[in-house]
Amino acid sequence: MTHIDDIYRSIAHADRPEVFIHLRPQDDVAQDYAASMSAGGELAGVVLAVKDNVDVAGLPTTAACPSYAYTPTDDAPAVAALKSAGAVVIGKTNLDQFATGLVGTRSPYGAVRDATRPDHISGGSSSGSSVAVALGFADIAIGTDTAGSGRVPAGLQGLVGVKPSVGAISTIGVVPACASYDCVTIFARDLDTADAAMAVMARARGSAPFPADTALAAPPAPVIAVPAELPELSESWRAAFAEAITQAEAAGMTVKPIDLTDFLAAAALLYNGALVAERYDAVGDVIAAGPDGLDPTVTTIIGAADRFSATELLADRRRVEQLRTAALAELGDADALMVPTAPAHPTLAEVAADPVGVNSRMGTYTNFCNLFGMCALAVPAGTVDEGAAGTANFGVTLLSTAHRDAVLMDLARRLAGDPAARASWPESVSDTSDLAVFGAHLRGQPLDWQLTTPGARWAGEVTTSVGYRLVELDTVPPKPGLIHDPASGRRIRGERWVVPTAALGTFLAQLPAPMMLGRITLDGGEEIVGFGCDAAAAQAGRPMDADHWLAQR
Repeated sequence: MTHIDDIYRSIAHADRPEVFIHLRPQDDVAQDYAASMSAGGELAGVVLAVKDNVDVAGLPTTAACPSYAYTPTDDAPAVAALKSAGAVVIGKTNLDQFATGLVGTRSPYGAVRDATRPDHISGGSSSGSSVAVALGFADIAIGTDTAGSGRVPAGLQGLVGVKPSVGAISTIGVVPACASYDCVTIFARDLDTADAAMAVMARARGSAPFPADTALAAPPAPVIAVPAELPELSESWRAAFAEAITQAEAAGMTVKPIDLTDFLAAAALLYNGALVAERYDAVGDVIAAGPDGLDPTVTTIIGAADRFSATELLADRRRVEQLRTAALAELGDADALMVPTAPAHPTLAEVAADPVGVNSRMGTYTNFCNLFGMCALAVPAGTVDEGAAGTANFGVTLLSTAHRDAVLMDLARRLAGDPAARASWPESVSDTSDLAVFGAHLRGQPLDWQLTTPGARWAGEVTTSVGYRLVELDTVPPKPGLIHDPASGRRIRGERWVVPTAALGTFLAQLPAPMMLGRITLDGGEEIVGFGCDAAAAQAGRPMDADHWLAQR
Protein backbone atom coordinates (compact mmCIF):
# COMPACT_ATOMS: atom_id res chain seq x y z
CA MET A 1 0.00 0.00 0.00
CA THR A 2 1.52 3.32 -1.07
CA HIS A 3 1.29 6.78 0.40
CA ILE A 4 -1.09 7.70 -2.42
CA ASP A 5 -3.34 4.71 -1.68
CA ASP A 6 -3.51 5.78 1.96
CA ILE A 7 -4.40 9.35 1.02
CA TYR A 8 -7.20 8.43 -1.37
CA ARG A 9 -8.60 5.95 1.13
CA SER A 10 -8.64 8.77 3.71
CA ILE A 11 -10.36 11.11 1.27
CA ALA A 12 -13.07 8.55 0.54
CA HIS A 13 -13.59 7.75 4.22
CA ALA A 14 -13.72 11.41 5.33
CA ASP A 15 -16.46 12.37 2.87
CA ARG A 16 -15.33 16.00 2.64
CA PRO A 17 -16.21 16.96 -0.95
CA GLU A 18 -15.90 20.65 -0.15
CA VAL A 19 -12.11 20.46 0.39
CA PHE A 20 -11.12 20.07 -3.27
CA ILE A 21 -12.53 21.94 -6.24
CA HIS A 22 -10.56 19.64 -8.53
CA LEU A 23 -9.14 16.32 -7.28
CA ARG A 24 -6.88 14.56 -9.77
CA PRO A 25 -7.56 10.90 -10.59
CA GLN A 26 -5.73 8.55 -8.25
CA ASP A 27 -3.97 6.69 -11.07
CA ASP A 28 -2.50 9.92 -12.44
CA VAL A 29 -1.25 11.00 -9.03
CA ALA A 30 0.14 7.52 -8.32
CA GLN A 31 2.07 7.62 -11.60
CA ASP A 32 3.56 11.02 -10.75
CA TYR A 33 4.37 9.79 -7.26
CA ALA A 34 6.26 6.77 -8.57
CA ALA A 35 8.22 9.00 -10.96
CA SER A 36 9.03 11.39 -8.12
CA MET A 37 10.32 8.62 -5.87
CA SER A 38 12.44 7.26 -8.70
CA ALA A 39 13.93 10.62 -9.64
CA GLY A 40 14.53 11.82 -6.10
CA GLY A 41 14.77 15.46 -5.12
CA GLU A 42 14.44 17.66 -2.08
CA LEU A 43 10.69 16.99 -1.89
CA ALA A 44 10.52 13.53 -3.46
CA GLY A 45 7.20 11.91 -2.63
CA VAL A 46 5.73 14.98 -0.92
CA VAL A 47 2.05 15.36 -1.83
CA LEU A 48 1.04 18.94 -2.60
CA ALA A 49 -2.41 20.56 -2.63
CA VAL A 50 -2.73 23.94 -4.34
CA LYS A 51 -5.20 26.71 -3.52
CA ASP A 52 -7.41 27.27 -6.53
CA ASN A 53 -6.29 30.82 -7.14
CA VAL A 54 -2.79 29.56 -8.04
CA ASP A 55 -2.13 28.12 -11.49
CA VAL A 56 -1.35 24.45 -12.08
CA ALA A 57 -0.86 23.57 -15.73
CA GLY A 58 -3.77 21.57 -17.13
CA LEU A 59 -6.06 22.10 -14.12
CA PRO A 60 -8.74 24.80 -14.07
CA THR A 61 -8.14 27.89 -11.96
CA THR A 62 -11.50 29.10 -10.63
CA ALA A 63 -10.72 31.28 -7.58
CA ALA A 64 -13.97 29.64 -6.34
CA CYS A 65 -15.97 31.36 -9.09
CA PRO A 66 -17.07 28.86 -11.78
CA SER A 67 -17.69 31.54 -14.42
CA TYR A 68 -14.17 32.95 -13.92
CA ALA A 69 -12.49 29.60 -14.65
CA TYR A 70 -9.63 29.24 -17.11
CA THR A 71 -7.14 26.43 -17.68
CA PRO A 72 -3.51 27.58 -17.66
CA THR A 73 -0.84 25.98 -19.80
CA ASP A 74 1.94 26.82 -17.33
CA ASP A 75 2.42 26.28 -13.64
CA ALA A 76 2.80 29.29 -11.39
CA PRO A 77 6.57 29.52 -10.68
CA ALA A 78 6.00 28.58 -7.02
CA VAL A 79 4.20 25.41 -8.11
CA ALA A 80 6.78 24.67 -10.80
CA ALA A 81 9.59 24.93 -8.26
CA LEU A 82 7.91 22.50 -5.88
CA LYS A 83 7.17 20.03 -8.67
CA SER A 84 10.77 20.23 -9.92
CA ALA A 85 11.92 19.34 -6.41
CA GLY A 86 9.71 16.22 -6.44
CA ALA A 87 6.39 17.40 -5.00
CA VAL A 88 3.31 15.75 -6.51
CA VAL A 89 0.16 17.81 -7.05
CA ILE A 90 -3.00 16.03 -5.88
CA GLY A 91 -5.49 18.76 -6.73
CA LYS A 92 -6.83 22.29 -6.39
CA THR A 93 -8.43 23.32 -3.10
CA ASN A 94 -11.48 25.36 -2.18
CA LEU A 95 -11.28 28.92 -0.87
CA ASP A 96 -13.25 31.99 0.02
CA GLN A 97 -14.17 33.34 -3.40
CA PHE A 98 -11.44 35.52 -4.91
CA ALA A 99 -9.54 35.04 -1.63
CA THR A 100 -11.91 37.52 0.03
CA GLY A 101 -12.55 36.29 3.55
CA LEU A 102 -11.05 34.67 6.63
CA VAL A 103 -13.84 32.19 7.32
CA GLY A 104 -13.78 29.58 4.53
CA THR A 105 -17.53 29.71 3.92
CA ARG A 106 -17.77 32.08 0.93
CA SER A 107 -17.69 29.55 -1.89
CA PRO A 108 -20.26 28.07 -4.27
CA TYR A 109 -18.35 24.80 -3.88
CA GLY A 110 -19.44 24.65 -0.24
CA ALA A 111 -18.27 25.90 3.12
CA VAL A 112 -15.05 24.15 4.15
CA ARG A 113 -15.61 22.73 7.61
CA ASP A 114 -13.11 22.38 10.43
CA ALA A 115 -11.07 19.17 10.30
CA THR A 116 -12.26 17.90 13.69
CA ARG A 117 -15.38 19.95 14.51
CA PRO A 118 -17.47 20.04 11.33
CA ASP A 119 -19.96 22.53 12.77
CA HIS A 120 -17.11 25.06 13.03
CA ILE A 121 -15.34 27.04 10.30
CA SER A 122 -11.99 26.05 8.86
CA GLY A 123 -10.72 29.60 8.52
CA GLY A 124 -10.03 31.22 5.20
CA SER A 125 -9.46 32.16 2.62
CA SER A 126 -7.06 29.22 2.22
CA SER A 127 -9.66 26.91 3.72
CA GLY A 128 -9.34 23.82 1.54
CA SER A 129 -5.53 23.93 1.64
CA SER A 130 -5.42 23.97 5.44
CA VAL A 131 -8.01 21.21 5.90
CA ALA A 132 -6.35 19.06 3.22
CA VAL A 133 -3.15 19.07 5.29
CA ALA A 134 -4.94 18.73 8.63
CA LEU A 135 -6.86 15.65 7.42
CA GLY A 136 -3.79 14.07 5.81
CA PHE A 137 -5.01 14.52 2.22
CA ALA A 138 -1.71 16.30 1.45
CA ASP A 139 1.68 16.71 3.10
CA ILE A 140 1.93 20.39 2.24
CA ALA A 141 -0.40 22.91 0.65
CA ILE A 142 0.00 26.24 -1.06
CA GLY A 143 -2.15 29.05 0.27
CA THR A 144 -2.17 32.79 -0.25
CA ASP A 145 -2.27 35.58 2.29
CA THR A 146 -3.34 39.19 2.00
CA ALA A 147 -5.16 39.76 5.29
CA GLY A 148 -4.33 36.55 7.17
CA SER A 149 -5.50 33.80 4.80
CA GLY A 150 -2.31 31.80 5.28
CA ARG A 151 -2.34 32.20 9.06
CA VAL A 152 -5.91 32.06 10.40
CA PRO A 153 -6.58 28.61 8.85
CA ALA A 154 -3.23 27.39 10.19
CA GLY A 155 -4.15 28.50 13.69
CA LEU A 156 -7.61 26.91 13.62
CA GLN A 157 -6.36 23.65 12.09
CA GLY A 158 -3.30 23.22 14.33
CA LEU A 159 -0.79 23.69 11.52
CA VAL A 160 2.35 25.64 10.71
CA GLY A 161 1.61 28.50 8.31
CA VAL A 162 4.50 30.43 6.76
CA LYS A 163 3.64 33.95 5.52
CA PRO A 164 6.85 35.28 3.98
CA SER A 165 7.96 38.84 3.47
CA VAL A 166 6.04 40.47 0.64
CA GLY A 167 7.79 39.60 -2.63
CA ALA A 168 9.95 36.83 -1.19
CA ILE A 169 7.93 34.20 -3.08
CA SER A 170 6.81 34.79 -6.66
CA THR A 171 3.13 35.66 -7.13
CA ILE A 172 3.25 35.14 -10.89
CA GLY A 173 0.37 32.86 -11.84
CA VAL A 174 -1.68 33.88 -8.78
CA VAL A 175 -5.12 35.47 -9.17
CA PRO A 176 -4.60 38.80 -7.40
CA ALA A 177 -6.63 39.89 -4.41
CA CYS A 178 -4.73 43.05 -3.43
CA ALA A 179 -1.65 42.75 -5.60
CA SER A 180 0.42 45.15 -3.49
CA TYR A 181 0.11 42.89 -0.45
CA ASP A 182 -0.50 39.35 -1.74
CA CYS A 183 1.83 36.55 -0.62
CA VAL A 184 2.10 32.86 -1.46
CA THR A 185 2.21 30.73 1.71
CA ILE A 186 2.76 27.14 2.83
CA PHE A 187 0.81 24.94 5.24
CA ALA A 188 2.48 21.92 6.82
CA ARG A 189 2.13 19.80 9.94
CA ASP A 190 5.62 20.65 11.22
CA LEU A 191 8.30 23.32 10.93
CA ASP A 192 10.84 21.17 9.08
CA THR A 193 8.46 20.30 6.26
CA ALA A 194 7.29 23.90 5.92
CA ASP A 195 10.88 25.12 5.95
CA ALA A 196 11.92 22.70 3.19
CA ALA A 197 9.01 23.73 0.97
CA MET A 198 9.68 27.44 1.48
CA ALA A 199 13.35 26.99 0.56
CA VAL A 200 12.29 25.50 -2.76
CA MET A 201 9.69 28.18 -3.54
CA ALA A 202 12.12 30.97 -2.64
CA ARG A 203 14.24 29.92 -5.64
CA ALA A 204 11.28 30.14 -8.03
CA ARG A 205 11.31 32.51 -10.99
CA GLY A 206 10.03 35.91 -9.91
CA SER A 207 10.90 35.53 -6.23
CA ALA A 208 12.79 38.56 -4.92
CA PRO A 209 16.26 37.96 -3.46
CA PHE A 210 16.89 38.70 0.19
CA PRO A 211 19.11 41.70 1.04
CA ALA A 212 22.81 41.15 1.63
CA ASP A 213 22.45 42.00 5.32
CA THR A 214 19.62 39.51 5.98
CA ALA A 215 19.63 38.26 9.57
CA LEU A 216 20.00 34.48 9.71
CA ALA A 217 19.07 33.89 13.36
CA ALA A 218 17.59 35.53 16.41
CA PRO A 219 19.94 36.80 19.14
CA PRO A 220 20.77 34.55 22.11
CA ALA A 221 18.40 36.42 24.44
CA PRO A 222 15.59 37.65 22.22
CA VAL A 223 12.97 40.20 23.20
CA ILE A 224 9.39 39.31 22.24
CA ALA A 225 6.67 41.96 22.19
CA VAL A 226 3.12 40.90 23.09
CA PRO A 227 -0.14 42.87 23.14
CA ALA A 228 -0.76 44.70 26.40
CA GLU A 229 -4.48 44.23 25.72
CA LEU A 230 -6.17 41.30 23.97
CA PRO A 231 -9.35 42.49 22.26
CA GLU A 232 -11.85 39.89 21.05
CA LEU A 233 -10.44 36.99 23.15
CA SER A 234 -12.52 35.07 25.68
CA GLU A 235 -11.07 34.23 29.08
CA SER A 236 -10.17 30.69 28.02
CA TRP A 237 -8.36 31.96 24.91
CA ARG A 238 -6.58 34.59 27.02
CA ALA A 239 -5.39 31.78 29.29
CA ALA A 240 -4.03 29.90 26.27
CA PHE A 241 -2.10 32.98 25.19
CA ALA A 242 -0.76 33.44 28.71
CA GLU A 243 0.55 29.88 28.54
CA ALA A 244 2.28 30.70 25.24
CA ILE A 245 3.96 33.66 26.93
CA THR A 246 5.13 31.37 29.74
CA GLN A 247 6.55 28.99 27.16
CA ALA A 248 8.41 31.85 25.47
CA GLU A 249 9.93 32.92 28.77
CA ALA A 250 10.96 29.33 29.52
CA ALA A 251 12.75 29.33 26.16
CA GLY A 252 14.87 32.29 27.25
CA MET A 253 12.86 35.10 25.70
CA THR A 254 12.16 38.40 27.43
CA VAL A 255 8.53 39.42 27.01
CA LYS A 256 7.63 43.09 26.54
CA PRO A 257 3.97 44.22 26.47
CA ILE A 258 3.23 46.90 23.88
CA ASP A 259 0.24 48.96 22.77
CA LEU A 260 -1.34 47.59 19.57
CA THR A 261 -3.49 50.66 18.86
CA ASP A 262 -1.63 51.66 15.69
CA PHE A 263 -1.45 48.07 14.44
CA LEU A 264 -5.20 47.65 14.85
CA ALA A 265 -5.96 51.01 13.25
CA ALA A 266 -4.10 49.92 10.13
CA ALA A 267 -5.87 46.56 10.16
CA ALA A 268 -9.22 48.33 9.89
CA LEU A 269 -8.11 50.15 6.73
CA LEU A 270 -7.65 46.96 4.71
CA TYR A 271 -11.39 46.49 4.15
CA ASN A 272 -12.97 49.65 5.53
CA GLY A 273 -10.98 52.12 3.45
CA ALA A 274 -9.90 52.77 -0.12
CA LEU A 275 -7.30 49.97 -0.09
CA VAL A 276 -10.11 47.57 -1.02
CA ALA A 277 -10.13 49.26 -4.45
CA GLU A 278 -7.28 46.91 -5.41
CA ARG A 279 -9.71 44.02 -5.12
CA TYR A 280 -12.03 45.74 -7.56
CA ASP A 281 -9.12 46.36 -9.91
CA ALA A 282 -8.37 42.62 -9.87
CA VAL A 283 -11.82 41.13 -10.46
CA GLY A 284 -14.28 44.01 -10.49
CA ASP A 285 -15.29 43.31 -14.09
CA VAL A 286 -16.41 39.82 -13.08
CA ILE A 287 -18.38 41.17 -10.13
CA ALA A 288 -19.98 43.86 -12.29
CA ALA A 289 -21.06 41.29 -14.89
CA GLY A 290 -22.96 39.44 -12.16
CA PRO A 291 -22.62 35.84 -13.38
CA ASP A 292 -24.08 32.90 -11.51
CA GLY A 293 -21.99 31.55 -8.67
CA LEU A 294 -20.96 34.82 -7.07
CA ASP A 295 -20.95 34.79 -3.29
CA PRO A 296 -23.24 37.59 -2.04
CA THR A 297 -20.87 38.75 0.70
CA VAL A 298 -17.89 38.84 -1.68
CA THR A 299 -20.04 40.68 -4.23
CA THR A 300 -20.95 43.30 -1.63
CA ILE A 301 -17.33 43.82 -0.51
CA ILE A 302 -15.70 44.01 -3.94
CA GLY A 303 -18.65 45.50 -5.80
CA ALA A 304 -18.73 48.56 -3.54
CA ALA A 305 -15.00 49.23 -3.91
CA ASP A 306 -15.31 51.17 -7.16
CA ARG A 307 -16.68 54.14 -5.23
CA PHE A 308 -13.20 55.20 -4.09
CA SER A 309 -11.16 57.78 -5.97
CA ALA A 310 -7.43 57.62 -6.66
CA THR A 311 -7.01 60.50 -4.23
CA GLU A 312 -8.68 58.51 -1.46
CA LEU A 313 -6.50 55.49 -2.21
CA LEU A 314 -3.33 57.57 -2.02
CA ALA A 315 -4.53 59.16 1.22
CA ASP A 316 -5.14 55.76 2.82
CA ARG A 317 -1.72 54.55 1.71
CA ARG A 318 -0.15 57.58 3.35
CA ARG A 319 -2.17 56.81 6.46
CA VAL A 320 -0.86 53.24 6.44
CA GLU A 321 2.72 54.54 6.31
CA GLN A 322 2.06 56.91 9.22
CA LEU A 323 0.61 54.07 11.26
CA ARG A 324 3.46 51.77 10.25
CA THR A 325 6.04 54.28 11.49
CA ALA A 326 4.24 54.66 14.81
CA ALA A 327 3.63 50.93 15.23
CA LEU A 328 7.24 49.95 14.54
CA ALA A 329 8.41 52.63 16.98
CA GLU A 330 6.18 50.96 19.57
CA LEU A 331 7.72 47.60 18.64
CA GLY A 332 11.10 49.19 19.33
CA ASP A 333 13.98 46.81 20.01
CA ALA A 334 11.81 43.70 20.11
CA ASP A 335 12.98 40.92 17.82
CA ALA A 336 9.42 39.84 17.08
CA LEU A 337 5.80 40.44 17.98
CA MET A 338 3.81 37.44 19.21
CA VAL A 339 0.02 37.56 18.90
CA PRO A 340 -2.84 35.06 18.96
CA THR A 341 -3.27 33.84 15.39
CA ALA A 342 -7.05 33.99 15.69
CA PRO A 343 -9.18 35.45 18.48
CA ALA A 344 -11.80 32.68 18.46
CA HIS A 345 -13.12 29.68 16.52
CA PRO A 346 -16.66 30.50 15.34
CA THR A 347 -19.28 28.04 14.24
CA LEU A 348 -20.75 27.95 10.75
CA ALA A 349 -24.01 29.22 12.23
CA GLU A 350 -22.30 32.23 13.79
CA VAL A 351 -20.79 33.19 10.46
CA ALA A 352 -24.10 32.73 8.66
CA ALA A 353 -25.78 35.05 11.17
CA ASP A 354 -23.15 37.81 10.86
CA PRO A 355 -20.84 37.11 7.90
CA VAL A 356 -19.09 40.47 7.83
CA GLY A 357 -18.83 41.03 11.58
CA VAL A 358 -17.38 37.60 12.36
CA ASN A 359 -14.95 37.86 9.46
CA SER A 360 -13.71 41.25 10.68
CA ARG A 361 -13.16 39.82 14.14
CA MET A 362 -11.05 37.00 12.68
CA GLY A 363 -8.63 39.52 11.17
CA THR A 364 -7.93 41.37 14.41
CA TYR A 365 -4.34 40.10 14.70
CA THR A 366 -3.60 39.52 11.01
CA ASN A 367 -4.85 42.38 8.81
CA PHE A 368 -2.03 44.82 9.57
CA CYS A 369 0.81 42.44 8.73
CA ASN A 370 1.10 42.77 4.96
CA LEU A 371 0.20 46.46 5.04
CA PHE A 372 3.31 46.98 7.18
CA GLY A 373 5.48 44.74 4.97
CA MET A 374 5.99 42.29 7.82
CA CYS A 375 6.74 38.58 7.68
CA ALA A 376 4.84 36.11 9.85
CA LEU A 377 4.95 32.52 11.04
CA ALA A 378 1.89 30.84 12.56
CA VAL A 379 2.58 27.87 14.84
CA PRO A 380 0.42 25.62 17.03
CA ALA A 381 0.38 26.56 20.72
CA GLY A 382 -1.93 24.08 22.41
CA THR A 383 -5.67 23.79 22.65
CA VAL A 384 -8.65 25.43 24.34
CA ASP A 385 -11.38 23.43 26.07
CA GLU A 386 -14.68 24.91 24.93
CA GLY A 387 -16.88 22.59 26.93
CA ALA A 388 -19.77 21.07 25.01
CA ALA A 389 -18.44 22.60 21.79
CA GLY A 390 -15.31 20.46 22.03
CA THR A 391 -11.63 21.36 21.87
CA ALA A 392 -10.32 24.20 19.71
CA ASN A 393 -6.81 24.46 18.35
CA PHE A 394 -4.95 27.50 19.62
CA GLY A 395 -2.07 29.06 17.72
CA VAL A 396 0.24 32.03 17.95
CA THR A 397 1.86 34.04 15.21
CA LEU A 398 5.34 35.50 15.34
CA LEU A 399 5.81 38.64 13.26
CA SER A 400 8.79 40.81 12.41
CA THR A 401 9.84 43.44 9.93
CA ALA A 402 10.58 42.62 6.30
CA HIS A 403 13.20 39.98 5.52
CA ARG A 404 13.55 38.76 9.10
CA ASP A 405 11.87 35.49 8.13
CA ALA A 406 14.86 33.46 9.37
CA VAL A 407 14.62 35.14 12.78
CA LEU A 408 11.01 33.97 13.06
CA MET A 409 11.89 30.40 12.11
CA ASP A 410 14.67 30.43 14.71
CA LEU A 411 12.30 31.72 17.41
CA ALA A 412 9.64 29.15 16.50
CA ARG A 413 12.18 26.35 16.84
CA ARG A 414 13.18 27.61 20.27
CA LEU A 415 9.54 27.73 21.32
CA ALA A 416 9.28 24.10 20.20
CA GLY A 417 12.39 23.15 22.23
CA ASP A 418 14.70 22.84 19.21
CA PRO A 419 18.37 23.89 19.72
CA ALA A 420 18.03 25.98 16.54
CA ALA A 421 21.47 25.29 15.04
CA ARG A 422 20.11 24.59 11.56
CA ALA A 423 19.72 26.82 8.54
CA SER A 424 16.23 28.02 7.65
CA TRP A 425 14.78 28.73 4.23
CA PRO A 426 15.89 32.38 3.74
CA GLU A 427 19.51 31.28 4.11
CA SER A 428 19.22 29.21 0.93
CA VAL A 429 18.66 32.39 -1.11
CA SER A 430 20.83 34.79 0.90
CA ASP A 431 24.43 35.86 0.37
CA THR A 432 26.26 34.24 3.29
CA SER A 433 29.78 33.27 4.33
CA ASP A 434 31.08 30.72 6.80
CA LEU A 435 33.32 32.14 9.50
CA ALA A 436 35.54 30.28 11.98
CA VAL A 437 35.93 31.99 15.35
CA PHE A 438 38.10 31.32 18.40
CA GLY A 439 38.58 32.68 21.88
CA ALA A 440 36.59 35.79 22.70
CA HIS A 441 34.22 35.37 19.74
CA LEU A 442 33.00 31.94 20.83
CA ARG A 443 29.35 31.67 21.79
CA GLY A 444 28.80 33.15 25.25
CA GLN A 445 32.16 34.95 25.27
CA PRO A 446 32.75 38.72 25.45
CA LEU A 447 32.82 39.44 21.71
CA ASP A 448 30.07 37.13 20.47
CA TRP A 449 27.81 40.20 20.18
CA GLN A 450 29.77 41.15 17.07
CA LEU A 451 28.29 38.03 15.48
CA THR A 452 24.83 37.93 17.01
CA THR A 453 23.97 41.61 16.49
CA PRO A 454 23.96 41.39 12.66
CA GLY A 455 22.10 38.06 12.83
CA ALA A 456 24.86 35.50 12.30
CA ARG A 457 23.87 31.87 12.95
CA TRP A 458 25.89 29.54 15.15
CA ALA A 459 26.54 26.37 13.13
CA GLY A 460 28.46 24.14 15.53
CA GLU A 461 31.99 23.41 16.66
CA VAL A 462 35.03 23.07 14.40
CA THR A 463 38.67 22.06 14.86
CA THR A 464 41.63 23.44 12.93
CA SER A 465 44.15 21.23 11.23
CA VAL A 466 47.47 20.65 13.03
CA GLY A 467 49.59 23.79 12.79
CA TYR A 468 47.84 26.45 14.87
CA ARG A 469 48.29 27.81 18.36
CA LEU A 470 46.90 30.52 20.59
CA VAL A 471 48.71 33.47 22.08
CA GLU A 472 47.56 35.89 24.76
CA LEU A 473 46.98 39.27 23.16
CA ASP A 474 47.98 42.47 24.89
CA THR A 475 44.43 43.76 25.20
CA VAL A 476 42.16 44.76 28.06
CA PRO A 477 40.97 42.29 29.09
CA PRO A 478 43.55 39.79 27.73
CA LYS A 479 42.11 37.45 25.11
CA PRO A 480 43.45 34.66 22.93
CA GLY A 481 44.43 35.09 19.29
CA LEU A 482 44.94 32.36 16.72
CA ILE A 483 48.19 32.21 14.76
CA HIS A 484 49.44 29.81 12.11
CA ASP A 485 52.56 27.98 13.33
CA PRO A 486 53.25 24.87 11.26
CA ALA A 487 56.39 24.07 13.23
CA SER A 488 54.93 23.85 16.72
CA GLY A 489 51.18 24.23 16.34
CA ARG A 490 48.40 21.77 17.10
CA ARG A 491 44.65 21.46 16.57
CA ILE A 492 42.56 24.27 18.10
CA ARG A 493 38.84 24.10 18.90
CA GLY A 494 36.59 26.82 17.59
CA GLU A 495 33.13 27.42 16.18
CA ARG A 496 31.58 27.85 12.77
CA TRP A 497 29.17 30.75 12.25
CA VAL A 498 27.22 31.56 9.12
CA VAL A 499 27.16 35.31 8.63
CA PRO A 500 25.55 37.70 6.15
CA THR A 501 28.38 38.40 3.73
CA ALA A 502 27.66 42.12 4.00
CA ALA A 503 28.64 41.90 7.68
CA LEU A 504 32.19 40.72 7.00
CA GLY A 505 33.39 44.27 6.36
CA THR A 506 31.81 45.39 9.60
CA PHE A 507 33.53 42.58 11.48
CA LEU A 508 36.86 43.58 9.97
CA ALA A 509 36.39 47.20 10.98
CA GLN A 510 35.54 46.18 14.55
CA LEU A 511 38.51 43.87 15.02
CA PRO A 512 41.12 45.32 17.40
CA ALA A 513 44.77 45.08 16.39
CA PRO A 514 46.46 42.68 15.90
CA MET A 515 43.42 40.57 14.89
CA MET A 516 42.46 40.12 11.25
CA LEU A 517 40.39 37.96 8.90
CA GLY A 518 42.20 35.31 6.90
CA ARG A 519 42.02 31.77 5.52
CA ILE A 520 42.13 28.98 8.11
CA THR A 521 42.41 25.27 7.35
CA LEU A 522 40.11 22.99 9.30
CA ASP A 523 40.74 19.41 10.29
CA GLY A 524 39.86 17.49 7.12
CA GLY A 525 41.28 20.09 4.74
CA GLU A 526 38.39 22.55 4.35
CA GLU A 527 39.47 26.18 4.11
CA ILE A 528 37.31 28.80 5.77
CA VAL A 529 37.53 32.50 6.57
CA GLY A 530 38.39 32.97 10.22
CA PHE A 531 39.68 35.29 12.90
CA GLY A 532 43.46 35.15 13.24
CA CYS A 533 46.36 37.39 14.22
CA ASP A 534 49.18 39.01 12.27
CA ALA A 535 52.81 37.93 12.42
CA ALA A 536 53.74 40.54 15.01
CA ALA A 537 51.34 38.94 17.47
CA ALA A 538 53.18 35.65 17.15
CA GLN A 539 56.36 37.34 18.39
CA ALA A 540 54.80 39.48 21.12
CA GLY A 541 52.09 37.26 22.52
CA ARG A 542 52.52 34.69 25.27
CA PRO A 543 51.46 31.11 24.51
CA MET A 544 48.21 30.17 26.20
CA ASP A 545 45.80 27.29 26.56
CA ALA A 546 42.32 28.00 25.20
CA ASP A 547 40.59 25.55 27.54
CA HIS A 548 42.19 27.23 30.54
CA TRP A 549 41.16 30.66 29.26
CA LEU A 550 37.57 29.58 28.75
CA ALA A 551 37.46 28.07 32.23
CA GLN A 552 38.36 31.47 33.70
CA ARG A 553 35.53 33.31 31.98
